[in-house]
Amino acid sequence: MKKLNLVPTGISLVDKAWGGFYRGGTYLLIGQRKSGKTLIGLQYAMESAKNKEVCLFFTSMRPKDLMIHAASIDFDLQSYMNQNLVIVVRVAPPTEIYESSNPDNFLIEYFNDIVTVVDQYQPNRLIFDELTHFIGFENPQALEQTFLRTMESIEEKNVTSLFVIAEPATPFAQLLVDGIVQHSTAVIYLQKQTDEDGKSTSGRATITPNIGHTEGQFVTDYYIEPYKGVYFEFEQAPKFQNPFPILNTVELQKEQSTLKPPTSQSSKYKPLTNIDTVPEKFSFSNLYDINDFTLILNNQIALYKSTGQPFTLFSIKLDEIAESQKILTINQLQNAIRLSTDKKDKLCIVGNKILILMSKADDKALNELVSKIKSNLPNSDPKFQDVIMNYVFACTYQVNDKVENAEYILHEILEDEPSR
Repeated sequence: MKKLNLVPTGISLVDKAWGGFYRGGTYLLIGQRKSGKTLIGLQYAMESAKNKEVCLFFTSMRPKDLMIHAASIDFDLQSYMNQNLVIVVRVAPPTEIYESSNPDNFLIEYFNDIVTVVDQYQPNRLIFDELTHFIGFENPQALEQTFLRTMESIEEKNVTSLFVIAEPATPFAQLLVDGIVQHSTAVIYLQKQTDEDGKSTSGRATITPNIGHTEGQFVTDYYIEPYKGVYFEFEQAPKFQNPFPILNTVELQKEQSTLKPPTSQSSKYKPLTNIDTVPEKFSFSNLYDINDFTLILNNQIALYKSTGQPFTLFSIKLDEIAESQKILTINQLQNAIRLSTDKKDKLCIVGNKILILMSKADDKALNELVSKIKSNLPNSDPKFQDVIMNYVFACTYQVNDKVENAEYILHEILEDEPSR
């Protein structure tokens, strides 16, 4: 399998936390008006040009206005345009859509034009600032299929894309954005903060991976500074240091016994086993609150009773000692699980337990899930995994004819453990 390379983005949060974008990946930048989206797009284009890579920049702005924006971050856009390192393509919002008898087909043609222009210029990178006007489909499924087809056509050419989208203002707009988010490599979300004069000079940034980027999600403050652009207040976490001495097997067992009392033998939770085979790191999962999760679980039980289709409920528990000793947090474990589960799986967090309703019910699927979780922990240091495996426990519940409802299963899994 060909190794995926990371490319620098000029977005310091992404470069420090993830090491850059995956070459040929598709990324989304979502934010409110005047939150810094265009400046980030220009920083991405400037980084591309500095690395002698051709960047195709779609924009609805006049070229002169775009140059003024670029100058505000000390980016000589005209110079790079003269060198054909930045190719600016102006796209007008599709105002004719309101006169079309089939608006969705009209918008599909706009997406097809993106691929045509990419074929013409063969860039290394692409920015579309912004895509909001072109995703106003009436049929969300048509948008999802069109975006996926466009994305795959561009990715086949190894082009690394950044699509800019305004924050959804209505539930239907959110539905449309959600449809394309799930097909992206990762999402950058900007939430601006305004001062008393209504000006936005700072905000909160969140980067969330859908595929790869196993370092996980990061959240930090950002600021818009003259001649610097969007600056992120982010420092990479220090490399994990094993808080315990390296011991031989006998000493390690003795040392671990003093760190934490042994789990009661009557407990339903057992330590996660060490799986050697590490499958591909790919995931996208759904997180639900306990009420919605209970409803979904009841539907699965009803389906089992009517069709015999089995399912497995997998529960993973993090020992509170792990958080108190700052070895692993429940949020870090949640992110590792989110990256490890199939998009059809359903997740729910209750206290220090994470419930996973799995679409597959065989032992192989469980073993693969455990292996993926280990590989997606926030640090790949073997010493880290050796330590943390003493604090992560799991149990499985496979449906049977005695089960009446979801409340019965959840009581079995979530009831307090016997005193140790």
